[in-house]
Amino acid sequence: MHNWHIDAIAEHLEAVTEGHIRNLVINMPPRSMKSLLVCVFWPTWAWTKRPNLQWLFSSYAEDLALRDSLKCRRLIVSPWYQENWGHVYQLRGDQNQKSKYENNKGGHRIAIGIGGVATGEGGDILVMDDPVKAKDGNSDATLKSAASFLDETLSTRGNNPKTVRKVIIMQRLSQKDPTGHVLEKMGMGGERWEHLCLPMRYEGSRYMTSIGWRDPRKEEGDLLWPERFGEKEVAGLEKSLGPRGAAGQLQQRPAPQGGATFLKSWWTGQNRYHHRKNEKVSRWLSVDTALKEADDNAYSAVSTWDMLPDYRIALTDVWRDKVNFPDLIAQLERLSVHANRDDLLGGVVIEDRVSGISAVQTLRAQSPEWLASRVIAFPVGGKGKLYRARQASSWCERGGVLLPYPADTAPWLYEFEEEIFNFPGSRYADQVDTFSQMVVYLEWYLSSWWQGVMNG
Repeated sequence: MHNWHIDAIAEHLEAVTEGHIRNLVINMPPRSMKSLLVCVFWPTWAWTKRPNLQWLFSSYAEDLALRDSLKCRRLIVSPWYQENWGHVYQLRGDQNQKSKYENNKGGHRIAIGIGGVATGEGGDILVMDDPVKAKDGNSDATLKSAASFLDETLSTRGNNPKTVRKVIIMQRLSQKDPTGHVLEKMGMGGERWEHLCLPMRYEGSRYMTSIGWRDPRKEEGDLLWPERFGEKEVAGLEKSLGPRGAAGQLQQRPAPQGGATFLKSWWTGQNRYHHRKNEKVSRWLSVDTALKEADDNAYSAVSTWDMLPDYRIALTDVWRDKVNFPDLIAQLERLSVHANRDDLLGGVVIEDRVSGISAVQTLRAQSPEWLASRVIAFPVGGKGKLYRARQASSWCERGGVLLPYPADTAPWLYEFEEEIFNFPGSRYADQVDTFSQMVVYLEWYLSSWWQGVMNG
């Protein structure tokens, strides 16, 4: 059953074959022919023109990689294929296994699972197909393993570093999935990846790529493949997957468009503030600490809050960075001095775990009395970040937590909202942690505000 998205994928794979695209990531819904197109049809087509190409395919499970390798070999040895292209090359009899087979023109096709041994093996074209299982989309360990395989194993398997081509094809599961990983690194100056994004429903922004392709749909909500997945079928999938699952697996966004745990609608045209001068009764700092400064570790983050006369709270600033412990302590002292410029600092709330414990002890021991007495150890408990975020979200939904309007005076706001509206699928959660911690800590004050609202 033909559809325009098949042509779109084929055009981009041809561009990879010819070297016009070096790195390609394709995001599309499941059951839309991604594995057949990329792992079966593409190499068998390319070998009719360049039989010396060497391929390395990987998937989250070795048996899936072997499944497509077997389909590919069956197509090559089929009478139809042999009649048309048998004169171009033949498979070698001395290396013809499901996991690896070679042809008599120097080409090979290797299939491995993520984390599988690729030592000594390589290719001209390296492919990751479904590098993460859908049910593991929230597993930090699995996502980190897939990113490590991409960075540390697959990146070294190219035959020629100057011409190697890489392809990732998958459904989105998290901001920390391999797609999010390579796009984030690209945004930080890393290697360029072409992004072909094919959401199930058109969302009004035309996706474009460097070869001149653009999504042909025009109307909001237009389906990707209506002859196969019609409105009834897509609505059923959306209901089964739920808002977050549908956002990632169908729409290729790691969180619902309106947010997941924290919804954008709570701060759309409401619960926002412009610059205020004296409208506060106290000021608070909320701290989430990270132990190390290496790139693969989390950020440390500090949020600054104003308590308003009606007991609502307003986020006024966020600082985040990857710093070593002495620099973190120095930064906390600087932020505390600034926060207490008018003697309104109510407290510095620090998560009572790991490096947070050390920060609490250090600040209490070496800081002036006015600061040491305001350091508060926040008990973590055993229910985790998501539980605390859900606690905080109830007060946000009620309107007790204010955010600033976007402005030059709040340059931190864009990255903060990217993280909070994508949580728990966000790549990092340090800003969410400091946000949730402050809301939960000040819950008593928020309760006072809510009682006032309820009593008129």
